[in-house]
Amino acid sequence: MATLNESQSGKAVKGRTKKAAPRVDLTAMVDLMFLLTTFFMLTTTLSQLNAADIAKPDKTDINITANYPESRTMTIVLGKDNKAVSYMGTFEKGNMKVMPVADLQKEIMANKLLVAATHQNDPSKHMIVIIKPGKTAKFQNFVDVVDEMKIADIKSYSIDDDHFAEKELSFMKNNNL
Repeated sequence: MATLNESQSGKAVKGRTKKAAPRVDLTAMVDLMFLLTTFFMLTTTLSQLNAADIAKPDKTDINITANYPESRTMTIVLGKDNKAVSYMGTFEKGNMKVMPVADLQKEIMANKLLVAATHQNDPSKHMIVIIKPGKTAKFQNFVDVVDEMKIADIKSYSIDDDHFAEKELSFMKNNNL
């Protein structure tokens, strides 16, 4: 790789030869380093970001309300102090429960199993989740809930921060959320 070159031009002075300092040629070593660096840069894959895609429709003047099937719709309303309210079905008939955001994973999985059992494990009848971040909710809680959707393999979820029912708002106010 590297060669050691010594000059042969030493003259005899009183019986001794003058030795020059050896010179090391590292050209081949530098070439090899660049070749290896290039090889590893081209063959190594860089880590890719895992980001959740969230798309919300543009706001319109027309009030469009979607009718979700009660038997397979779960609603999560995020409040303050890392708390959330969840219920199945509609807000008129649903049993609203206050729980910490950290416990939502258990609730989501229990409701997913309930929906699967109700619809005889029909893959076309999957659970739908509506996430409603309130004005006092932390952004971290919202991100955690969206992550739970990916972890629990929820095929259909919606984010609705504009449409809160009066019963939801009054329940949140009564529970100081």
